[in-house]
Amino acid sequence: MRGRTADGPGRPGRALAAGGAALLLLGAVVAGPVAAAPPAAAAEGPHGDFTITDPRITESSGLVASRRHPGVYWTHNDSDDGPYVYAVDGQGRTVATVTLRGVKLRDAEAISLGPDGRLYLADIGDNLDGTWPEVWIYRFTEPDELGDRTVDATRFRVRYEDGPRNAEALMVHPVTGRVYIASKHESTGGLYQGPEALSPTGVNTFRRIADVPWVTDGAFSPDGSRLILRGYFWAAMYRWANNEPTRIGPVDLPFQRQGESVTFTADGRSVLYGTEGARSAVKEVRLSGDQLPDDVRPTAAPSSGPATTPGAAAGPGATTDGSGSGGPPSTSVALWIAIAAAGAVFVLRKARRPK
Repeated sequence: MRGRTADGPGRPGRALAAGGAALLLLGAVVAGPVAAAPPAAAAEGPHGDFTITDPRITESSGLVASRRHPGVYWTHNDSDDGPYVYAVDGQGRTVATVTLRGVKLRDAEAISLGPDGRLYLADIGDNLDGTWPEVWIYRFTEPDELGDRTVDATRFRVRYEDGPRNAEALMVHPVTGRVYIASKHESTGGLYQGPEALSPTGVNTFRRIADVPWVTDGAFSPDGSRLILRGYFWAAMYRWANNEPTRIGPVDLPFQRQGESVTFTADGRSVLYGTEGARSAVKEVRLSGDQLPDDVRPTAAPSSGPATTPGAAAGPGATTDGSGSGGPPSTSVALWIAIAAAGAVFVLRKARRPK
């Protein structure tokens, strides 16, 4: 694994930090094209897209496929909402609302599902990069029946071994049940590993195990052999073995106004990308080759080439943001500049919103 990097200087204001990150993204697009789509995925096109229609869901920040209820996905708002988790079906309709009794969320950013059939809601956002010395994870059992209900949740206190930071991605391994968090920083993002089992009574210290780029969400495949991480303008697949990731390569990513979430479908053959905003669209991308989890990948599938650890060089044109090199041959540079500028506006608007 790569050595650890020092944290960024100071505690910049919300707008300044977000604005710098937005300009960084714009500069990256101007400097070079975005990741090329895997040929197989591009040929097949998306399947199973839907739009979240519930007017209460305006900042869908996390997404996870249900195991108990096929075709159902759990999501939640980023902020300015109560302790609610929503179940939506493949038509985008809300089929259940779960209220966490006695919980006051500060900045919920991610949701994941453990092997024990329990959902993990991560209140881990910190737009001021170090304001909160402690963040929290709430765990509750996925309901056997869909419908509105109020449930009790177990709260876990979380700290990072190298100090407070902003994060938007939480992933629970579907086999070991171990919890991981990816922090969000343009130059010093990290993947953090929680204790073997979370403690509801003490502080759970998360240890940095890898460098990662600017991450807005991540997810493990159902068999635990793959990890996908995404940002606003990139997505990358990693092979997961021995409790650490090895980069496989970029994954096709549709343009979204503020891409915040990702999950594998229940069969592991696709990923779903979500975004914030009213009537937000969820886009499905089919996986192919080495992107596919081990339990569904054909043994004769072609290799995608040498894998690298997160942030490590992967040959000519490789980048540390997980995007690889090359871009869609039919897309002009001007269009991608406009797309990046639009994304920058959304980042700045979100950063200025009081928490």
